[in-house]
Amino acid sequence: MSSNYYSHSSAVIDVDCEIGDDTKIWHFSHIMTGCIIGAECNIGQNVVVSPNVILGNNVKVQNNVSIYTGVICEDDVFLGPSMVFTNIINPRSAVIRRGSYLETIVRKGASIGANATIICGNNIGQYALIGAGAVVTKEVMPYALVVGNPAKQVGWVSEYGHKLDFTENNIATCPESNQKYQLTDNKVSRIQ
Repeated sequence: MSSNYYSHSSAVIDVDCEIGDDTKIWHFSHIMTGCIIGAECNIGQNVVVSPNVILGNNVKVQNNVSIYTGVICEDDVFLGPSMVFTNIINPRSAVIRRGSYLETIVRKGASIGANATIICGNNIGQYALIGAGAVVTKEVMPYALVVGNPAKQVGWVSEYGHKLDFTENNIATCPESNQKYQLTDNKVSRIQ
């Protein structure tokens, strides 16, 4: 475990965790056994990172987030305040299902809004944007903008998080970065 990270004195970090350089772990957060947290992450207040969770580099976890076993977040992921992952489809208090956790992967650059819920086993594509309060019950495509309960795709976003307006040639330009995107067969790709 790196010693080049910061953790508040009220944070609890269990044994056998890997924490990257320049990561910050704030008040009352609990990092459980076997977690791998990359460099330059920010783990807000009152966050639970369950055993064996993997967070890439530069992952931003806002306050009151629960990241349960089975979740993998790639680099540059944003997890909004009080959002939550699940890891069992049919939980029951009297039925022990440890070892039956479903994996959920949040791909590079994706953002999940405040109070959203990600039902386990549904991966989030790179640079997707999940609206606040959304309940994700199926896979989310790369660059997709999804909102609601259950979450439905309502558009596409750029790597900078701006809604993309495609021309009749199926080309869109991000208003902030001027990056260009192409829509082909209901898939978006960056072309410049």
